[in-house]
Amino acid sequence: MQGSANLNIMINAARKAGRALVKDFREVENLQVSSKSAGDFVSRADISSEKIIREMLMEARPNYGWLAEESAPVEGTDPTRRWIVDPLDGTTNFLHGLPHWAVSIALEFKGEIVSAVVFDPAKDELFFAEKGLGTFMNDRRLRVSNRGTMMECIFATGVPFATRKTLPATLHDLAQLMPACAGMRRWGTASLDLAYVAAGRYDGFWERELQPWDIAAGLLLVREAGGFTAPIREGESILERGELIAANSEIFDTLVKTLRKRPV
Repeated sequence: MQGSANLNIMINAARKAGRALVKDFREVENLQVSSKSAGDFVSRADISSEKIIREMLMEARPNYGWLAEESAPVEGTDPTRRWIVDPLDGTTNFLHGLPHWAVSIALEFKGEIVSAVVFDPAKDELFFAEKGLGTFMNDRRLRVSNRGTMMECIFATGVPFATRKTLPATLHDLAQLMPACAGMRRWGTASLDLAYVAAGRYDGFWERELQPWDIAAGLLLVREAGGFTAPIREGESILERGELIAANSEIFDTLVKTLRKRPV
């Protein structure tokens, strides 16, 4: 696929940040004897990745706005466009030496995501999409799965940790879905969960308590691969609320109905 100038800028930034993160990832194992030093190291890697991405994107488009995990938001002189960036999605995986984490970059135009990149450097898988032009992984076009029977489907989610308040609701969801499906996965990187729905590896995904940078790029990947997305609470904004359901077209209605069975 021949992408737009903006998409090419995003891909180059994701690849450059990814190369730096891979070098840092090789050092994490040596730091795990001390959780504090390992945690501090990963924080530095996260911030360094964001610095690389920000410099490349803002140099190319200095008038765009900016929203990212590790820095304050910036209102651009062009109020219609902003970058939404997670420089290291899956930080806990990174810290524990698990090769499942990603760089996520989205471009928003007038409140809608129009370009998206999710890069998995450990596996050298680059997922990208532009509105109306489809979703790709490296040089291959992607489509969501066509499984339409719950017992054939694998779903992904995020299980709340620490002091997050949505554990009861998530446990209720799991109790409803697990007896009815082929399996559940919790891999800890929402951007890749959505990319995997787009690739047909998962049939659906849902999660609560997410940030815009966790899901902005993944939303477009799913939609451009033929999938559907919706808020868990009907009528709310996915990016503002940080809750979503994503699935292939065959199973989407069933998944939505199941996850909305009770107020959450």
